[in-house]
Amino acid sequence: MSKKTLRDVCLKGKRVIMRVDFNVPIKDGVIADDTRVKGAIPSINYVLEQGGSLVLMSHLGRPKGKGYEAEFSLKLVSDYLAKMLNKPVVFAPDCANADAEVAALKPGGIVMLENTRFYKEEEASVKKTDEMTDEEYKTKKAALKEKQKVLAQKLASYGDIYCNDAFGSAHRAHASTAVICKYMKDNVSGFLMEKEIEYLGNAVEKPVRPFVAILGGAKVSDKLAVVNNLLDKVDTLIIGGGMAYTFLKAMGHNIGKSICELDQLEYANQMLAKAKANGKQLLLPVDNVAADKFDPEANTQIVGNDIPDGWMALDIGPKTTANYAAAIKSAKTVVWNGPMGCFEMKKFAAGTTGVCQAVADSGSVSIIGGGDSVNAVNKSGLAPKMTHISTGGGASLEYLEGKELPGVAALSNK
Repeated sequence: MSKKTLRDVCLKGKRVIMRVDFNVPIKDGVIADDTRVKGAIPSINYVLEQGGSLVLMSHLGRPKGKGYEAEFSLKLVSDYLAKMLNKPVVFAPDCANADAEVAALKPGGIVMLENTRFYKEEEASVKKTDEMTDEEYKTKKAALKEKQKVLAQKLASYGDIYCNDAFGSAHRAHASTAVICKYMKDNVSGFLMEKEIEYLGNAVEKPVRPFVAILGGAKVSDKLAVVNNLLDKVDTLIIGGGMAYTFLKAMGHNIGKSICELDQLEYANQMLAKAKANGKQLLLPVDNVAADKFDPEANTQIVGNDIPDGWMALDIGPKTTANYAAAIKSAKTVVWNGPMGCFEMKKFAAGTTGVCQAVADSGSVSIIGGGDSVNAVNKSGLAPKMTHISTGGGASLEYLEGKELPGVAALSNK
């Protein structure tokens, strides 16, 4: 997928309206993790160095969409960015009424808009209630979509060029991520977005083989389409985490009190059959760390694929970790989404840590996606050894499902 980037347009004397992902964690008035702000700096600096000016927009948290809410204001982030850049950032307190602030922009200047989600029409999402008829629902949804167009047109009026550098929101067809592109001539990706498209796109569409995908996390249902899509593309699919026990149950194993989605047993059997029919290797745990309760101080034992009654598996065992590491060692491309166990508790972190080390040592093109996987990699200290750590949990999952992301599809092709 070849999309235009900031390098493909003339920026001198132009105003760039850029969608960034400044949805950062804030605790007691302090930004707890500034990774997303730092991630936008290369694109911001490039526009300014090329003689352009910037209007930045983002969402923060989940406001109600009924106007200003102090806890979700981007003013704090705007001030933080100004200190980081060591230059003024003008804050516009209303994203849909920022004409004065934008008109005063000079080359090299920056305006930061207030939270786009203070307007319900940013997301244009309508929840159908029991009292609402189908006709009322359609009417309300259509009216909100019209308002979304108006908001998108207003945002578009602030810039000559639109740049999307917020991959984490690219799977949403919001006013600031996709609809705005209908009203702009040039719609380009920023450098963060470019990296995401390059690494995830290449991994899925033209991987260097052997291609190994590692899926973990609690539920099969969260990754139904991902498993199905990847079994058409990978050489080996590794499954760990809570989702593994639905597969083991489907195979006839006793899983004790381990997490299991009974309504997904048929699906798990279908995927096992698909892997066999496609000649793919699908690896599941052969041993497990079982606990008598979900607790950091729980009693534990290493068991095989039959978990004793009253016990629950909370991590893959040492033999499984070794099996997975051996498969990863031969890989040329690795995509990893989801931990192997409850890694937040020390007793159940060995599987995730072992897989993390194997990926780091493999020398493969390694793409890490999903909040828990990213947290595990950062916690391990091995992040510098990974090729690419994705900024978009939900977006990266949908990419791996083979879905078209609205925020990517709307960008101009080269």
